[in-house]
Amino acid sequence: MTFNDLGLSEKVLDAVQQAGFEKPTPIQEQAIPVALQGRDVLGIAQTGTGKTGAFVLPMLTQLEKGRARARMPRTLIIEPTRELAAQVADAFTSLGQNHKLTMALLIGGVSFEDQDRKLGRGVDVLIATPGRLLDHFERGKLLMNGVEILVIDEADRMLDMGFIPDVERICKLLPPRRQTLFFSATMPSEIQRLVNSFLKDPVRIEVARPSSTAANVRQALVKASSEAKAKRETLRGLIRGAVELKNAIVFCNRKRDVAVVHRSLARHGFNAGALHGDMDQHARMATLDSFRNGEITLLVASDVAARGLDIPEVSHIFNFDVPTHAEDYVHRIGRTGRAGRSGTAWTLVTPAESKYVRAIQSLIGNDLPWEGAGGELAEEAPRGGRGRGRAKDAPHSKGRDRGGKAAPAKEDRRDSAPQTRKAQLKEPEAAAATDMSGDIRPEIAAASEFERPAPRAQSRHPKQRGNEKSGADTVFGESEYVPAFLLRPTRASSK
Repeated sequence: MTFNDLGLSEKVLDAVQQAGFEKPTPIQEQAIPVALQGRDVLGIAQTGTGKTGAFVLPMLTQLEKGRARARMPRTLIIEPTRELAAQVADAFTSLGQNHKLTMALLIGGVSFEDQDRKLGRGVDVLIATPGRLLDHFERGKLLMNGVEILVIDEADRMLDMGFIPDVERICKLLPPRRQTLFFSATMPSEIQRLVNSFLKDPVRIEVARPSSTAANVRQALVKASSEAKAKRETLRGLIRGAVELKNAIVFCNRKRDVAVVHRSLARHGFNAGALHGDMDQHARMATLDSFRNGEITLLVASDVAARGLDIPEVSHIFNFDVPTHAEDYVHRIGRTGRAGRSGTAWTLVTPAESKYVRAIQSLIGNDLPWEGAGGELAEEAPRGGRGRGRAKDAPHSKGRDRGGKAAPAKEDRRDSAPQTRKAQLKEPEAAAATDMSGDIRPEIAAASEFERPAPRAQSRHPKQRGNEKSGADTVFGESEYVPAFLLRPTRASSK
């Protein structure tokens, strides 16, 4: 089947030919004819399967009739991230070159006033992230009762980012008689609920088994140390030893790790750039352009920043962290092996990340092989064993967690010195007896560090406490060691 068989207009077919597209992808082949009929579409396809073309091409054909009015867009496309929204805008610019359609892009990091001016002139296509769209609506700058076609793209990513309440609100603001094109890589229960609420008798189009990875991508696990520095060294070794590495994306779970790994790679001579959610729009687009053009070989990124990146030829993926959500593994691997090309994906695994690997293997339906010797998943810890497991690490800690106090086992605390001044005033004899045992000195040392008593207190002791009752001999006992809190003057309790 060719694009000529899908029912697209001549203007769209000419733009497709000029863009160099020869054959529709499976999702385009099935979704475009249904969309042109005005039916709702539920498309389940992985990233990189041509989903953008599946809604852009029929939308261009449908928009050839009619015209936009001020602040009343005819079509609305909701994307989870600024990068995805910008890429869809680029697709409209390229494929809509033969149309006199107006378009506005509502994303953060861009002048609000410029966006408002475009809306005031009227737009046929409005592409937006949920937050910025609602900002314009709440300021009275946007009317959504004229939307004829709604596209919700990367719905599962919106779920991960917490945008579903915003999406639900937006859907309720739109006219009920509209066409909805809904795309998602996976279908968790919350997404299915959204589909049931806002789509009318949709045609379900599934071009690949959900949560499957491309067969032409070689995947492997690599044993890594829990120590951050050693783990980064393992990553650098993998990159140096990679075969036919043209470019690569290094995924981290957290923004701060993106910055640390990027600095580490740059410091060791690698040509690397970083991409994370806190970057302003200009810096993000500049980094992406440098990566696409080959000026940057390695792109260190978080999942949110890299979701849906339109980079056709990525040879390698390095998962510095195992994703905590199994679906994110599928999205990461989808960055390589596109359009029939081969790809390679390495995942560094620490013992603590074994449970996430098990979840991934359960999702994709097969076990991932290990690269090198000694690779195996750590056994799952029994329930309720966390306290004992942490106690093993106690000797190696600095003793400053949770306020700087040591954390002995509960049974040891029964023999320890009183922990509060109130207890010290009420039970001096018990405190003295505890001190005489000699076993509690590490605990007292920790308490003393927290309270930081002045060393000169010992020199004041003979003067200030010499006239006390003979019970003082019992307090001090046979040991010359005197806890700091016992050197402080106290009031005699009245009985």
